[in-house]
Amino acid sequence: MGFLRDIGLPGLLVIVVAALLIFGPQKLPEVGSSLGKMITEFKKALYGESDKDDKKSDKE
Repeated sequence: MGFLRDIGLPGLLVIVVAALLIFGPQKLPEVGSSLGKMITEFKKALYGESDKDDKKSDKE
């Protein structure tokens, strides 16, 4: 994620404005939620975690 360090505040503002123009203010929270869920699932798949492992650790 080295490229994210180089964006800075102006670049981040451009990304936010572009997202607002593309998705609109009503859809933006839904898109953000979906993106967060996608990243969580990707991390689980990457590290080999499963729901079974999560349930075992919750019971202990």
